[in-house]
Amino acid sequence: MSEKIFSYHSLFDFTKSVFLKIGCTHAHSETATQTLLSADLRGIDSHGVARLSGYVRLWEVKRVNVNPQIKIIHETPSTAVVDGDSGLGLVVAPFAMNIAIEKSKSVGTGWVSVQNSNHFGIAAHHAMMALKHDMIGLSMTNASPLVVPTFSIDKMLGTNPICVAAPAENEPAFVADLATTTAANGKLEILQRKNADTPLGWVQDKDGNATTDANILKKGGALLPLGGDREHGSHKGYALGAIVDIFSALLSGANYAPWVPPFPAYVPIPAQQPGKGIGHFLGAMRIDAFRPADEFKQHMDNWIKGFRNAKPIAGQEKVLVPGDPEREFEVERRKNGIPLLQQVVDDLNELAAKFQLSPIE
Repeated sequence: MSEKIFSYHSLFDFTKSVFLKIGCTHAHSETATQTLLSADLRGIDSHGVARLSGYVRLWEVKRVNVNPQIKIIHETPSTAVVDGDSGLGLVVAPFAMNIAIEKSKSVGTGWVSVQNSNHFGIAAHHAMMALKHDMIGLSMTNASPLVVPTFSIDKMLGTNPICVAAPAENEPAFVADLATTTAANGKLEILQRKNADTPLGWVQDKDGNATTDANILKKGGALLPLGGDREHGSHKGYALGAIVDIFSALLSGANYAPWVPPFPAYVPIPAQQPGKGIGHFLGAMRIDAFRPADEFKQHMDNWIKGFRNAKPIAGQEKVLVPGDPEREFEVERRKNGIPLLQQVVDDLNELAAKFQLSPIE
């Protein structure tokens, strides 16, 4: 499928205009756009502007509050629970991460669990907010149930991503950002746009059989936990996804397991709602609460260089450190622009027509 290249600034201006059109404040539109486009910059095309129309549809069915009163509903010196008031997760999660950072400045660490939110974009954006403060950042979120536990055909968990970001001195930061499934749902959406199959081990059909059909979720199938099957460690991916659900929802009072609200606006919300909205968990740890930050960052440089110098297997150029591919994408895309599939361009231009904005060309 053909692609078109757009500058970051042109996509930023367009995306911010859409958020303004649905009623977000200038400050929230700016934050939401920064969060969303961080995915496109870092090469996570499944979570960037390709999802913009999805957020608009959630607003149209009144599942997103564009003027939320985001507030702390419980706190201690090092912890807090935030109620996102059904706001965009793209706005709520940075709000919560800033609270975690401020608490970390005061007492060494800060931990914030969030209820009543929505899809928050890529986890890395939030965890990386801690880096400039010489802190380690952590972010995770639960998501709508698309994932089966090992040995099941019932969808009980979301893709439930985790990110940990740690600063270094001269080397780029360590940024491990991963779904707890073999592949995120957004990867399926990309394959659907390309009319391509999945690799084996990503999904199963409604009866629990292995398949490579990228459209299988629409036919009652499910995503598989990280590992794919028991023999390849899917029980570990299942456990990681469960941990994210507990931290994000059971600590905060958000919905959990199969009751998490779905991202697609056309999918009905489960009748039973044990909590409020989608849940997140954000954390920040001041490095000098453990050891001098300069020492830590120097040793992070040494750690990273050690892995970079590890001998690659035949046929591979180098060993990657978590965060390398995304960082390289960002350098490339800031310089040369962000490629969008024609289907995504058409989708954005439908939004332009809806809100009487100039089309992106």
